Amino acid sequence: MIEYRIDWQEDLEGIEEEMQEAFYRLVEEREEGISGYYLLPETSRLIVEEVEATLLPTPTVQQADTVVVIGIGGSSLGAKAVDRILRLMTPKAKRMLFFENPDPLEVLEKLETLERERTLFLVVSKSGGTIETTTLYKVLIDQLGLEPDGADRDRIFVITDEGSPLHRYAEEYQLRCFFVPANVGGRFSVLSAVGIVPLTLAGYDSCALLDGAKRLLTDFFDRQADHILLKGASYVRHRRERPMNVLFAYSSHLEDLTKWYVQLWGESLGKIDAEGRRVGLTPLGHIGSVDQHSFLQLIMEGPRDKTVTFLKIGQFPRDLTIPDLSLKHIEKNDYINGHTIAELLDAECDATWESIRNGGVPTDGIILDRISAENIGELILYYELLTSVAGALLHINTYNQPGVELGKKILRKKFQDKGDV
Repeated sequence: MIEYRIDWQEDLEGIEEEMQEAFYRLVEEREEGISGYYLLPETSRLIVEEVEATLLPTPTVQQADTVVVIGIGGSSLGAKAVDRILRLMTPKAKRMLFFENPDPLEVLEKLETLERERTLFLVVSKSGGTIETTTLYKVLIDQLGLEPDGADRDRIFVITDEGSPLHRYAEEYQLRCFFVPANVGGRFSVLSAVGIVPLTLAGYDSCALLDGAKRLLTDFFDRQADHILLKGASYVRHRRERPMNVLFAYSSHLEDLTKWYVQLWGESLGKIDAEGRRVGLTPLGHIGSVDQHSFLQLIMEGPRDKTVTFLKIGQFPRDLTIPDLSLKHIEKNDYINGHTIAELLDAECDATWESIRNGGVPTDGIILDRISAENIGELILYYELLTSVAGALLHINTYNQPGVELGKKILRKKFQDKGDV
């Protein structure tokens, strides 16, 4: 169960009209297939069933202890976030490693931990031509001696668009291929094969993840989750004076989720609208209590250009009691003795939340009663819906990303000019 709180007293004059506008825009997107992520909580069950029936029983999968995902951005962030959060709850899950950034030191460090015979490899690229992904795949083939056309054919899987260059490659070498729906963009794809296949292979309960997402999706279109409309409409209404949203997540295991949120929010909403205006809402992801010691001062006394969302966990699956020790000269902290570390983190979240709210900064909160696949699935769908609501009210195409294409063209030209391509 997840509790959603909105602290600010929004002036409702006209906001209900904006909420209605956003709702019917999302209904249109779902019914006309403008974006296909609305269907994933239902359709991706077929993928789970396929993986469970045809792959999990095979000796190659049974003997593997590591799942490697080769992808970047929307092809990796969602699955990485789920793995980081649910790992403690799923001790028998296979290790997951993500090859994302072409950083030679990081790549070499991860390579040293791999045994080819005990590893499953997933090459993930919606377009089928992502330069970082194809490059890192080549490195893995070379460094590990992978044989896609022979001995390792049953341990390499491809996830891409149907008809893409990567799909044609998979056909050439008879590799198992899963498709991303054409109308599901990378950053909205975590509940598609992009996330579901590697997570299911690793041993996570993907159906529970989909159950949580479906629960909120049903509530939203039944008008039982209007807090999403209110929050999105409020963000857009006040975007000029408060163009930034800080997601303050109170658990280190939520850090990758904040990175997924930053991509989802930034790449979806930073656009040039039909009238040529630059619009957007800037996402910032932070971890409590660590970033209280670096960013809180700016929120409290810096420019009033931010809203803050607190994300916290009601009950941790494991905890530690703070020992009843008194240390000379720092006895002032003895008041915490006998409490748990989770109690301390929770109290720090609440104290920071109250201080920011009392300081006049708009705040809202998301409280997970516990860490579970259902809750994480719901949280993923929540942020996807919130992004679509904001995009609808900004009157932009939430699902494209034309701004990133120029850099790709410049990169290719740099190598072509050197004669390396």
